Amino acid sequence: MLDIKWIRDNPAAFDAARARRGLDAASTRVLDLDARHRAQLNELQQDQARRNDLSKQVGQAKAKKDEAEAARLMAEVAALKARLEQGEQKAADLATQLDDELSAMPNLPAAEVPEGRDEHGNVEVRRQGATPNLPFQAKEHFELGEALGLMDFERATKISGARFVILSGALARLERALGQFMLDLHTSEFGYVETNPPLLVRDEAAYGTGQLPKFAEDLFHTDNGFWLIPTAEVSLTNLVNDSIVDEATLPMRVTALTPCFRSEAGAAGKDTRGMIRQHQFTKVELVSITTPEQSEAEHERMTACAEEVLKRLGLPYRTMLLCVGDMGFGARKTYDIEVWLPGQNAYREISSCSNCGDFQARRMKARSRAKGEKQTRFVHTLNGSGLAVGRTLVAVLENYQQEDGSIKVPAALAPYMGGLTEIRKA
Repeated sequence: MLDIKWIRDNPAAFDAARARRGLDAASTRVLDLDARHRAQLNELQQDQARRNDLSKQVGQAKAKKDEAEAARLMAEVAALKARLEQGEQKAADLATQLDDELSAMPNLPAAEVPEGRDEHGNVEVRRQGATPNLPFQAKEHFELGEALGLMDFERATKISGARFVILSGALARLERALGQFMLDLHTSEFGYVETNPPLLVRDEAAYGTGQLPKFAEDLFHTDNGFWLIPTAEVSLTNLVNDSIVDEATLPMRVTALTPCFRSEAGAAGKDTRGMIRQHQFTKVELVSITTPEQSEAEHERMTACAEEVLKRLGLPYRTMLLCVGDMGFGARKTYDIEVWLPGQNAYREISSCSNCGDFQARRMKARSRAKGEKQTRFVHTLNGSGLAVGRTLVAVLENYQQEDGSIKVPAALAPYMGGLTEIRKA
């Protein structure tokens, strides 16, 4: 959520930042609501002060045995009570309207975020690894998996519908190996604390990270009031909700390997074949909680940690700085890491690493305090995929495919594969 005080002090900058995202100027609308809310609060304070003063006068009149004056004053107090109740309801309604308005507004982009309306405006910042020059026609991952007899979309559809898959045998083990490898790397070398968080969360948690109310249709909801997490970012970031963190303990770095669930409501017709876009998938998530001074450096560090997974696996990739038009709702700056897929002859996103600034922290009421200080301030939150396990499996299959349809196992995964160096048809 955006800072209403900052908008109050910088209406032109606020509108200019929204314009960069292709949005309308909203300062007049927001500040009108804010002014009405503050005026109503001021009126309430005056009425409360008047009631307190009248109550004292009632006591004084009774002490003087002036019953007529006491009765007149008590009648005024009663009338004021009704006015106060109406005023409190009006203030609450205005506060809700203001919160609803601010809750629906995306984060404002950092100054260095490039202009652009969509992915065509993204800027490549680095590239790692040469794309493989295969001496045969590369196949897509679903062709390879189905030919191996270890990837079954048809049976998954009978069980659950479209956008599900069943992996078996060596491919199921390979997916598990990838997740374990990523977790071990992030915890043993990069200082992230492994966490096993809830997969079901309340409204408040989904609201805190920006999934609600705007993206409700992209989530799965249970009939008893829970949301299935679309990413472990929701659970991990909410570890600090409604709390004050000691700044000496920051940055706080946590990671989790979890199933994730997305309805893909806006993905009709996109990636309908294969494992690129599914309702259920596994992902290793990285989350950092920092001070404002640390967040930019932490963003670079987090992105480097995600990139290192691809380096260790020998997978070619490029890192893109997203333009304002392609950035997510809660981000002020995002790097997308795109892995090379020979079967598609294209780079595809495998990780998004975002700095959200204090946007999520304001929604969650997550603050920090330095030692010896009385004042608190909002923390900065960052999140990134380290990596999406299913998409990494896709990349391994396509980059390590052999002409006969077998798949070489990357050396980094050997300790997790029980000595298996090659995957062949079952």
